[in-house]
Amino acid sequence: MDLTAVVPWEQTEHAILSPSAAFSDNSRGRETPEQPSPYRTAYQRDRDRVLHCKSFRRLKHKTQVFLAPEGDHYRTRLTHTLEVAQIARTIARALRLNEDLTEAIALAHDLGHTPFGHAGERCLDACLDGGFRHYEQSVRVVERLENTGRGLNLTWEVRDGILHHTKGEEAATLEGRIVRWADKIAYVNHDMDDAIRAGVLREEDIPLELHLHLGDSTTARIDTMVSAMIRASGEDIAMDPAVEPYFWDMHAFMYDYLYRNPKAKSEESKVAGMLSALFEYYVKNPDKLPEEYALIRERDGAQRAVGDYVAGMTDNFALEMYHELYIPRGWSVVLR
Repeated sequence: MDLTAVVPWEQTEHAILSPSAAFSDNSRGRETPEQPSPYRTAYQRDRDRVLHCKSFRRLKHKTQVFLAPEGDHYRTRLTHTLEVAQIARTIARALRLNEDLTEAIALAHDLGHTPFGHAGERCLDACLDGGFRHYEQSVRVVERLENTGRGLNLTWEVRDGILHHTKGEEAATLEGRIVRWADKIAYVNHDMDDAIRAGVLREEDIPLELHLHLGDSTTARIDTMVSAMIRASGEDIAMDPAVEPYFWDMHAFMYDYLYRNPKAKSEESKVAGMLSALFEYYVKNPDKLPEEYALIRERDGAQRAVGDYVAGMTDNFALEMYHELYIPRGWSVVLR
């Protein structure tokens, strides 16, 4: 096949996307320049790199909200990520923005999240000098930790979207701003769905005005919110003012009935003790860290390397390491 005859997808983007879209051929580029692909745009390559990295695979064993739930249908950090990507892609496509950039940011936004959800994040925030924020750690993962320390060399726009996906300054691109909204829409709805499944919440507990204005099922509520985003967005990303107050009412309701619910959070107090113990052990014994963290120790110090190691653990691996280090093993005497 004659590659010179292939029309680059970048040209197609200019033909079909909104003038407000982030075009691949206008990217601010990568930290290390690369030869472009004849088949994939820079943002498509970023998306694929995220999908194939180790940190992405580990998300399937990291808590979303419920710690160690009994059942196969509760969300994990991975399924949350996929739901964010789906919602974000839907909005981006409807607005004729760059769906590939949107998806790349969405798939990478939680790569730096700790085991045991935000309970783990709070613990590492207390342990690490300078604190710990999962969105900053996600950028650190793609820039400095993945690929044996070389990082994924993602484009500036993807890294900017990851960094600004949750709070503070907004992303520079509309695609990054879509992910910020999609993250909130996803978690407030799927966490409510999981809470109902867990018996922490009943559909009839949800205030009547939320039913009336947002819908009486998870599917209906997501559709209402996504439609409100598409209607209101133009030069910037926004939610229809007729819907947005009820979205924030639902957000506040979830904090009262789930995120601060003692029944749902009963096990979280154990997380701090366990992760703190692991952190302290490896800070005192940095030679016990896996070999791949040796370069990080030399470059950024032992404490930072330990923070990276613990943050990257899955729930199951953290439990396994805690048992190995702190729980006595059974023993037997062999009589001769």
